[in-house]
Formats: sequence, C-alpha cells, structure tokens
Amino acid sequence: MTDLDRTFSVAPMMDWTTRDYRAFARTLTRRALLYTEMVTTGAILHGSPRERFLGHDAVEHPLALQLGGSDAGELAECAAIAEAWGYAEVNLNVGCPSDRVQNNLIGACLMAHPAKVAAAVRAMRAAVTIPVTVKCRIGIDDQDEDADLARFIATVAEAGCEVFIVHARKAWLEGLSPKENRDVPPLNYPRVHRLKAQHPELHIGINGGLKTLDECREQLRHVDSVMVGREAYQNPWLLAGVDRRLYGEPGPAASRHAAAEALRPYIANRLAEGARLNHLTRHLLGLFQGCPGGRRFRRHLSENAHREGAGLAVFDDALGLVPAPEPALAG
Repeated sequence: MTDLDRTFSVAPMMDWTTRDYRAFARTLTRRALLYTEMVTTGAILHGSPRERFLGHDAVEHPLALQLGGSDAGELAECAAIAEAWGYAEVNLNVGCPSDRVQNNLIGACLMAHPAKVAAAVRAMRAAVTIPVTVKCRIGIDDQDEDADLARFIATVAEAGCEVFIVHARKAWLEGLSPKENRDVPPLNYPRVHRLKAQHPELHIGINGGLKTLDECREQLRHVDSVMVGREAYQNPWLLAGVDRRLYGEPGPAASRHAAAEALRPYIANRLAEGARLNHLTRHLLGLFQGCPGGRRFRRHLSENAHREGAGLAVFDDALGLVPAPEPALAG
C-alpha cells in the first residue's frame, strides 16, 4: 500500500471541502490529509467537463477522492480515473445519511450490505495501485453496534480493505435529517477504540465531534488517525497547529494574516479564470473567529464579495479591518 500518513485528516464535506477550501487549508497545514467532497460515480462517468468534479491544484496534496456509489464496476472505473488524475487515495462513502444518496444505494445505507461493499472494494483494488479506503458509521438504525459493525468490518477487510475511518455515531436513515444525524445519535468513541483493539492489523481512524487538537491527541492513544470535519471548516485556524502538535514540524502560517496573504495569489488566479470572489472567500469567514475585528472582516466579505466585479480590493479591505498581530517578543 502507498505510504500515506493519515494521522490527521479533514473530513469530506459536501459544499465545503471544495478545491478552493483545500487550497486555503494548505496555507495552514502541509501535513493534513485532505479529502474532496463526495463525488458520485455518475458525475464522473457522465458529467462534463470532468475537470468540474476532479480538478485540483498540486498545492492540495496529499489529497484523497471520496466516491459515492455501490456498483462495483462503476466504482472500479472511477477509481482508475482518480488514480490517473493524481489522487493519492480513493475513499468509499459508507457514512452519508442523506435521502438523496440512500435512494441510489450510496452512503450509510450500505452498512446493511457488507457483501456489496466488499465486492466494490475488491473491484476497486484490482483497478488501482493507490489505497482504497472506507469511511463508515458504527451502525445504522436498529443495527447492533457490536455484532453488526464487527461483521461489516470483517467482511470488507477480507476483500482487502486495510483502512477504515469510522464516524463514531450511528446514522438514523428514517426520522432524522442529515443535519440531525450529525448531532442527535450519541457519540460512542469506546466502540471505535474496541474495534482497533480487536483489529491491530487494520488502520482504524476516528471521526465525529472532535473540536480541539488536545482531543485529537487523546484519541490517537487509542486509534491510528483522527478526522475532523465541521470544526476544521468553521474554525480553520485549528489547522495551523496540526503540523506542530501532531507531526512535530513547523506549519506554514506564522499568523492568520499570513495565511490570508498566502492565499492572495491563488484568489487572483481564480478570479482571472472567472471565479466569483464570494465563492472563494466564503471559506475564510471563520479565519479570524474570536479576534478583534473578526466580525467586521466577516461582515465586509458577506456584504461585498458577492457583488458584480468584486475583486482583490474587497478582500484587502476586509483584511484591513482586522488589526495585524503584534510581533512576537524575542525569547
């Protein structure tokens, strides 16, 4: 298997982990493994242009593609396409509870079909040389969190999957919205810890509810990796501590201002390609969370970045509303 350090990763999140967010994340961390939004097999095989679904910049690496689908042949074909496009990993979504994906046998509903997931993994692995991984839940609906999860992991591992990222809560496919599924079912970290203890030969990562790097470090005492979702998006400065705290290396950003300035050339390039400023800056709205001027920064972008012809001047003016940090004192 390709040597890919997945100690810390940012979860795939629809409408959030776009290529623009990922470029921004790289101004804060070099080491975190980043994931795309979930892309369905249908979008890759029948959508046009393919760049819309698979396009990315070299700066985003290491980068994994998350696929949504259940047909083994289609998933294998898409995995091969992903490898050709330069992705470092292909991840199968077995965790999303959305009605839209359930109807197409995509996401968390596949927890009820371990043999189908195993067949998909087997076909994907035969088609690529990069890792094929699975992101799943600890169960769905009335499944037994012990027996049914054990059966699912064993079945899919037998097909050759060596890496499982487990969202440590059940998904309720009826009666709860996708938003409620992120909060209502209780988190069960100990179940994921037991899974790792029972399968020392597998890479078991944990996802769900993690908000601080201290919490991540604690989880890494029990599992192989941590994946953070909403907090990494809504409070992106969290990522600035990842390289130092979890990898023992200096990160790329000396300050929040430095991270924003580092993204400026990327924003200029994307604007030149025809992107709208608000589609780029929406990912930075949480950068100055809790800082003096942070609300003014957010408000200025929210009120002006969507305007016709909005350019770098709007971004620069927003930055000017946040006092630059005092230089660090020597010693």
